[in-house]
Amino acid sequence: MIQLFTELQEKKNVRSNLSALRASLKEATEEQKAQAIEFVRGHEDLVFGFLQEEDAKTRKNAALLLGDLAVQNALQPLWKAYTREQTLFVKSAYLEAMKALHAEEILSQLKDRLAELEGEPVTEENRKHREAELRALRAILIQYEGIDTHHFDIKQKNNHVLLVTNRNHRGILENQTGGKAHPLGVIVQTDDLLQLLQIRTYRDMLFLLPVKGLLEQEPEKAAEAVWKPMLAICAKYHREDKPFFFRIECRSAMTLEQRSRFVKKLGSAIEQLSDGKLVNSPGDYEVELRLIANREGKFFPALKFYTIPDHRFAYRKHAIAASMHPSLAALIMELAAPYLKENAQIIDPFCGVGTMLIERDIRVPAREKYGTDIFGEAIDGARENAALAGEQINFIHRDFFDFKHDYLFDEIVTNMPVRGKMTREQLDRLYEKFFRKALTILEKEAVIVMYTGEIGFVKKQLRLHREFSLLEEYCMQSKAGCYLLIIGVKR
Repeated sequence: MIQLFTELQEKKNVRSNLSALRASLKEATEEQKAQAIEFVRGHEDLVFGFLQEEDAKTRKNAALLLGDLAVQNALQPLWKAYTREQTLFVKSAYLEAMKALHAEEILSQLKDRLAELEGEPVTEENRKHREAELRALRAILIQYEGIDTHHFDIKQKNNHVLLVTNRNHRGILENQTGGKAHPLGVIVQTDDLLQLLQIRTYRDMLFLLPVKGLLEQEPEKAAEAVWKPMLAICAKYHREDKPFFFRIECRSAMTLEQRSRFVKKLGSAIEQLSDGKLVNSPGDYEVELRLIANREGKFFPALKFYTIPDHRFAYRKHAIAASMHPSLAALIMELAAPYLKENAQIIDPFCGVGTMLIERDIRVPAREKYGTDIFGEAIDGARENAALAGEQINFIHRDFFDFKHDYLFDEIVTNMPVRGKMTREQLDRLYEKFFRKALTILEKEAVIVMYTGEIGFVKKQLRLHREFSLLEEYCMQSKAGCYLLIIGVKR
């Protein structure tokens, strides 16, 4: 890096040395970054002068270097260089650099430039670089002002939605909504979205796009098919007449690089075709265009609105890696409902952030609720989640196997620990200890509601302990081997 500094001072191979310096900074230590910042501070006129070099790539690399190092007093030199720049592919580089700085003092100029650029005609020659400049301008302004928000019109009639739920148990949601099964969930035609927002057994509400067939993996063709219905549905459900900021969620077997390239081109094409009424903004958005690939790689398109007033799981402020989604916990309790007793005394031995206990009490109110866990942060999160849900639950930072209580419980509800770093032998012992402990804390006629990815270990213990009997077995995720088991206790 010292050699690069020396040659830059001597103005040798400026373009390549600036590029090499930027590349080396990606792997640099904090000390090396500090050296680079010190070099720029000591040679400001030199580095700022590179913004006026005749070679366009030199100007671009100099601008990006100033952004990489967050050189705050480079803001005005960058802005002046940006305003006089004539080479299209360089203009967005100045903006990318300014994005890393405090740019409050030039916000009004940036807004003026955005309005000017949006009004300029689009040609094949300027399309690509114009889009890059627009994205960079919007990104800076969003940092300070956020996006222009819309308000969702929940009273709209004739709503055609897909409720995403567990594929193996769509029947629960069909019965709750009167909808029809779909490979991804349940399709519902309704005039009452508020009613749907009372149902807890689906994860996402998606709005179907009326396109002919599925979308191809060609971004331009996909954009042609999707942008008009996308804009029409956005406009139907929102009152304000201003651009909609969206992101694309692509679920397919494509490699990360392929998916990234496809999403970038698709988002750009949608923005172009909609004349800026739909703005591709992956970092700050109100709308998600969700694309779900089938086996042939074609996409089913739908929209998810983050403007919907969905408060079903608003209590879920805290989660950990092993946490269960509340909609799955709600579905589990719906399946287990015939075995849940009102005013029961229940315990979750591995409670995490408390999701299963909260959803259990919402479905069938219990009398006393206890949760234990050895992970202190999870217990802290569980207490706050329960408070937000208005639930009175006793969360205890303790190993279940050391837990003692004055009276017996009517139910155990739990999401069993995942294998993680445990060996099969350790996991086998865990299940053995669990069932032995269960016999000491459960009433004579009690129930265990267990979610597990290790059904083999469970059935082994059921064979060894005749006090337990398997009442119900539900396959929840076939590939992952996850099951909901309802286990009865009789002694």
